[in-house]
Amino acid sequence: MAIVAQAVATAMEPVLQFEGIGGSNDAAFQMTTAPCVQNAGKILVERGCTVEAVDETVQEPQLNSFHTFWTQTPDALCSELRCGIQGLSSEEAERRVAVYGPNSDAEAKSDSLARAIFRRLLEPLSLILLAAGVVSVATGDDVGGSIIVAILALSIGLDTLQEGHAVKAADVLRRSVALKAEVKRDGAFRQTQVEKVVPGDIVRVRAGDIIPADALILESTAFTAGEAALTGEPYPVEKRPGLVTAVSAGEASNALFRGAVAQTGEAIALVVCTGRATIFGAAAAALGNAEAPSPFQRDLREYGLVIARLTLALVIIVLATRVLFGRPVLDSLMFSVALAVGLTPELLPMITTVTLSRGAMRMAVRKVIVKRLASIHDLGAMTVLCTDKTGTLTSAEITLARSIGSAGIDDPSAARLAAIAAELGGDRGSLDAALIQGSAGAAQGWTLAGRHAFDFSRRLGSVLAKGPDGNLLIVKGAPEAVLALCSKRRQDASAVAMDAQGRAEAIEQVHALARDGLRTVAVASRTWSGTAREVQAADETDLTFEGLCAFADPPKPTAAAAIARLSSFGVQLKILSGDDPVVVKRLAGLVGLKVENVLSGADISALSDEALAVRVQTVDAYGRLAPDQKSRIIRALQAKGALVGFLGDGINDAPALKAADIGLSVEGATGVAQAAADMILLAPDLEVVAAGVEEGRRTFANILKYVRMGASSNFGNMLSMAVASIALPFLPMLPTQILLNNLLYDLSEVGIPFDSVRPEAIARPQVWDMRGLLRFAAVMGPLSSLFDFLTFGGLLLVFKASPEEFRTAWFLESMATQILVIFVIRTNGRPWRDLPRPMLALSSLLALALAMALPFTPAGRWFGFELPSMIVVLGIALLVVVYLASAELLKPLAIGLVKRRGARSRQRLLERAA
Repeated sequence: MAIVAQAVATAMEPVLQFEGIGGSNDAAFQMTTAPCVQNAGKILVERGCTVEAVDETVQEPQLNSFHTFWTQTPDALCSELRCGIQGLSSEEAERRVAVYGPNSDAEAKSDSLARAIFRRLLEPLSLILLAAGVVSVATGDDVGGSIIVAILALSIGLDTLQEGHAVKAADVLRRSVALKAEVKRDGAFRQTQVEKVVPGDIVRVRAGDIIPADALILESTAFTAGEAALTGEPYPVEKRPGLVTAVSAGEASNALFRGAVAQTGEAIALVVCTGRATIFGAAAAALGNAEAPSPFQRDLREYGLVIARLTLALVIIVLATRVLFGRPVLDSLMFSVALAVGLTPELLPMITTVTLSRGAMRMAVRKVIVKRLASIHDLGAMTVLCTDKTGTLTSAEITLARSIGSAGIDDPSAARLAAIAAELGGDRGSLDAALIQGSAGAAQGWTLAGRHAFDFSRRLGSVLAKGPDGNLLIVKGAPEAVLALCSKRRQDASAVAMDAQGRAEAIEQVHALARDGLRTVAVASRTWSGTAREVQAADETDLTFEGLCAFADPPKPTAAAAIARLSSFGVQLKILSGDDPVVVKRLAGLVGLKVENVLSGADISALSDEALAVRVQTVDAYGRLAPDQKSRIIRALQAKGALVGFLGDGINDAPALKAADIGLSVEGATGVAQAAADMILLAPDLEVVAAGVEEGRRTFANILKYVRMGASSNFGNMLSMAVASIALPFLPMLPTQILLNNLLYDLSEVGIPFDSVRPEAIARPQVWDMRGLLRFAAVMGPLSSLFDFLTFGGLLLVFKASPEEFRTAWFLESMATQILVIFVIRTNGRPWRDLPRPMLALSSLLALALAMALPFTPAGRWFGFELPSMIVVLGIALLVVVYLASAELLKPLAIGLVKRRGARSRQRLLERAA
């Protein structure tokens, strides 16, 4: 062990000298790591290019111990990783692949087709329908049982087909990273598969490369990285070696992160974390986790359990009571099974799937692609929408906002000179592109005579331009750096001396622009008196300050109106961004949000989950957030009862998309964001979201119509049958007649997915309200049973009907009341003012016509019907008219109960989300 200690202690000699860094980038994310594979065995310690074998009891370091690796020096990291700056040998690299695993993400666990179908079969409603179908077939009703099973199979098949394409989401993420990386092996740089990159490798990345791993920069030349997909920050971030003491990865200007894109220059870096231990890998791991049931699925399951309990209780009571009264066991069993089928909303899976599928088609017209059908309801029920800033609220295109002269007033001269420099010798980055676009044609008549490339250590660059007035040196860069080189400032056509106070005023203006969310570049110039040549740093002195160019990522023109529309729908908007809190606050004001406080990532880190759940109720904007902090905010909102949606398009948004109740991404988003989302917006605009919310509520309103009808008519009729089967000396309706009744009633409701919806039904978030539905059934169900009992009394006491005539007459009354009341229940308004769509009217009236005609046809005898007398038919017609009038009179009471109950539920949700 002494040999081991000595080897580890003296493994590395200091190899680099460091410079302090004068600023930090604007990225705002934190390292999220996962434990790497542990392996005890032979450990090799590299000393330069020499590899020595050491004691096998040394364990390889865990990658999750490097969560703030950018705060360590290269020699300290090399010591911990047991490597050297000359890179690894091929043999050592292969050994480390076996220890740490490949530099890739774990593949998502996906269900097989059989497992996906089996999972859906385990839903309570599916089990009820399956059991009813099997028992129906077993008791001789092959047609009825087959229909039930066919409906169940169709519903499950459509659902599985619609959602099946999202199973390989993690594969999309894994394929979106670089396929090759340039690493130093055996003392020389060479290309290798990105999966073979290991901790301790030395990598080289150049402009255009996708960074293959999380690494510490050892050397860099004019290097910038685009981390928009990781952080939401639209500007390229300067990266260079140096010591960083801040623990926030948002200030890790000396670190590279996997999945970012090299924009300019070149960098050499020491790989620290790979695979799932990187930020990118954490997003992939989130996609690989099992999905929790959506709110719609949870509510549907709860509804299924309620129906299952009611069905089981009623069947057991009827069966036990009839057997106790000495009725035939087989007849009692078949009647109980028929009751179970009658109570079961066997069309609910089909109505739900067809309605949601129709909603998905309608949303496709509105530029929304639905990946998961249940998310349509979830979008309509959403009470809080969290959105990233870049690309959703803003255009993600940097524009020139202002050109300000040295006197502090708007003057196009500064932008014109900067555009000349950008077009002749710029790096073609986003700022240069904005300058060229903002001052189109500025470089006409000018040619490049010399250039000094942008120096990231000095934070400026310059061009020597030859124009109509001779040679002119134009310098642009960070205001602090450029102003330090200026001895004069432009005043009209001349130049006057610039003192310390003048520089201070210019810096104060830079700070004021920053408070408005604008990024600035300073512009200076000097007449070139000598021969044209390449510019040196020594030439960039005695400059004349020309002014400032201010840049913005402006909000979309439609953002404010869309936010107002969402607010009118009862949906609260919250901005979750990786950008600077000052920028976020300014943007919030521009899009119409009243934001007093903006919480930063550091503020979030200091709060417990309980404290955060309280703060999120009053804070609507957040800046400098890490990916896991976005997820924490979403969970904090959910903890208080909010149904949360999240709209994002970057790699950093994947965990939040996964955590949200409804994940929304856009067409141009990264593959990982699209894979994690439930819906994809073909147009990255909140107006599309608002339209989707409206469509989601319309879809759920039609589903709720079927549930209401089943909770009233079905329950009332089956309750009447149960009571009559016990009180009467004969069955009030034969099992085959019950199944026929149920089948024709189901046929009448087939048009529900195509029905219209009243405006008030889509005005507020809609949620399942089980107690409200039960109260609706408690009003309308007994009303139906009351008229059934009146029918029983009239048939037995007034008309002295035989059992066969009794069954026929009640079948007619039952079908007429059940089907015609659809036109009453389907709308909260008056049915003659709010007419149904043709599809629902056709399906309902067709089913009614069949039901009314069947007993009078030869097929009626096959079902056990007997022709009733005309006086009986007229009596039934009178009862039906009185029932419909009573239903319309009592509907405000039933709907009032539901509305008040739903309003209280929604109010609680909104209060918690407010």
